[in-house]
Amino acid sequence: MPRAWRIFAICAVHFFLSQLYRTTNAVLSPWLIADLALDTESLGLLSAAFFYAFALAQIPLTLWLDRVGAKRMMAVGALLGLAGALLFSFSRGFTEGLAGRLLLGVGMACNLMGPLKLLAAWFPPAVFATVSGLLYAAGTLGNLAAATPLVLLVEGLGWRAALQTVALLHLLALFAFLLWVPPDRREAGAGEAGGMRLLGRLWRSRDYWILSGSTFVRYGTHAALQTLWAGPFLMEALGFRPREAGHILLALNAGVIAGAPLWGVLADRVFGSPKGVVACGLLGLAAAGAALRVLEPGVCAAGAGGLFFVYGLFSSAGWQVYSHAKRLFPREMTGAAMSGVNFFTMLGPAVFLQGLGLFLQGVFPEDPRGVEAFRGALLLCAFLQAAIGGLYLATRAR
Repeated sequence: MPRAWRIFAICAVHFFLSQLYRTTNAVLSPWLIADLALDTESLGLLSAAFFYAFALAQIPLTLWLDRVGAKRMMAVGALLGLAGALLFSFSRGFTEGLAGRLLLGVGMACNLMGPLKLLAAWFPPAVFATVSGLLYAAGTLGNLAAATPLVLLVEGLGWRAALQTVALLHLLALFAFLLWVPPDRREAGAGEAGGMRLLGRLWRSRDYWILSGSTFVRYGTHAALQTLWAGPFLMEALGFRPREAGHILLALNAGVIAGAPLWGVLADRVFGSPKGVVACGLLGLAAAGAALRVLEPGVCAAGAGGLFFVYGLFSSAGWQVYSHAKRLFPREMTGAAMSGVNFFTMLGPAVFLQGLGLFLQGVFPEDPRGVEAFRGALLLCAFLQAAIGGLYLATRAR
């Protein structure tokens, strides 16, 4: 196997694990509510903790990724993530669980920017959008694993032993990463002073703020549904059994996997820029989210799965925001630009996970996990997706 594709494969495994860890609570929610004595608000906060920690960790990544190198950052993060996964699996209450999810979020923080930095060095610019789309598709297999396969594993072993099994796989992936991924080249002049200059250039760019706002809304709403609220929506509001809900979440992730490489090819070969792809995806996502509001108790799993598939298909177009950022800023800013955008990518789920929990509890206190409550939440998300999709049209293509 050519070295570039071997590096791609190992990076994809680490991104797979990051996606799996962040998504587990959607399936585990019934067991977590019972075992850790959680209500709707605390369940939202427990899931959001991963993303708050992940987002805040993007700040040192923006400053240090070009200076320290992706391999070192990813290796340290993997060790912290392993510690967090084990702590969460042994937790006996909300506080311990919160600490585990926070540590896990910090540990997974470089498993997207690190691979993108490595792939930018090992693949030519003309195919970067396509390769990054393939990375996203491969990583999204982690979301698939966190659906029906995780349900089966939890039913067989219990949720604690299931997470410990994932941690063992994580340890093996770390060994492979250390053995077979060479140290990446670090950018000259990317010290702390240089890093602050790069941040200043980003903050003065209008396009940076629009890109960041788009990924905040797009991934925030998507991940809030995918990693947590789809579970209660499907099982409590619509009456699906856990295994049926797992199948529908598989459809959501299948849409992401089908769409990610497709949008990458369209960005490289049809549009000539990721701008049109991202804008189209945001507007399509708003329409798909509004369509989810028609689901009612008793709907067939195939119908629900079809709508979730379309939702995932349009959402995956938002991945090309990183390719767009790479085109808008010079080479020495590659790591800083993508990490700066990724701060808002990961802040989005934290805000929407907790925010939607507060919305459901506050606006619909009598039935916070009922059909009407979730319809209100989906309408709010669709409005925000459509608004930022229209604004994205004002960005530069290059």
